[in-house]
Amino acid sequence: MKELRHITAKHPWKNYELGLPVIEKAGVAHKIDFRESQALPVLDELMQEEKYRGWFDFVFVDADKENYMNYHKRVMELVRVGGVIGYDNTLWSGTVVAEPEYPVSEYVMEMKDRFLELNRHLAADPRIEICQLSISDGLTLCRRIS
Repeated sequence: MKELRHITAKHPWKNYELGLPVIEKAGVAHKIDFRESQALPVLDELMQEEKYRGWFDFVFVDADKENYMNYHKRVMELVRVGGVIGYDNTLWSGTVVAEPEYPVSEYVMEMKDRFLELNRHLAADPRIEICQLSISDGLTLCRRIS
């Protein structure tokens, strides 16, 4: 089995400190490489190393929403054919499928257009098969087929 890697962007919830005791209890801490950083520069670093191209089995994206299209460009290079990419929040409070009946912030409405663009792009990308799940704020799973 390949070594597991996890890359996390700076996050106010302190994912590392929260998850580390669970990871240690499971006995897999030696398989995880935590990197606290902005995600795009780390992905760019990984793309510079040939060994990481097509290396990852699974990538989960739940980062700065403005850059989901940039993440897709990069992780498609890093995930293997047959691997899966998960994009969180792709229904964006339901606003990408319906106009909200309640007032939402300007940020939510601005991001709605970005998620609509991402969803259209993913649906048209011939390198992947997708499945969009309506759980919580939406989750899109993409299986790389080429």
